[in-house]
Amino acid sequence: MSFSPQSKIWIYQSNRAFTNAEVIAIQQKLDAFTSQWKAHGHQLKAKAEILHSFFIVFTVDEAAAGVTGCSIDSSVRVIKEIEKEYNVDLFDRFNIAYKVGDKVVVTNKEDFETLVNIKAVGPKTIVFNNLVQTREEFENKWEMPFEQSWHSKVFAHLL
Repeated sequence: MSFSPQSKIWIYQSNRAFTNAEVIAIQQKLDAFTSQWKAHGHQLKAKAEILHSFFIVFTVDEAAAGVTGCSIDSSVRVIKEIEKEYNVDLFDRFNIAYKVGDKVVVTNKEDFETLVNIKAVGPKTIVFNNLVQTREEFENKWEMPFEQSWHSKVFAHLL
């Protein structure tokens, strides 16, 4: 299934990595949800995927049918079910994800600030911008160097 560059994106970041078994089970739950995800009775062209064992990413191409408040609420319910079932936090926006080599690390804002301060996170460190809203932004601006991200503005006083 291909999606237009303007397709909507929602990213939920876990506070811990999902195990391989959890990824399989959660992906099945997400597939079941997106296969019947509707907005005002119209099937949404949608998919959900788990990336790097930390991120649940919903994509909806609104060319077929647009998302509504009710359809977004239903996706949030699924995310809350996953939180409860797997004892994870998928709504804490103060957790920050970055890469060390090819490994994704998630830490809280205070610890991330310390890492920037001691130069363990630097200008070229890849960070994840979970604020992207379209497929095009996701493909071009989700993973980016710290120096080019919103993170560098928040933590600018440490650079």
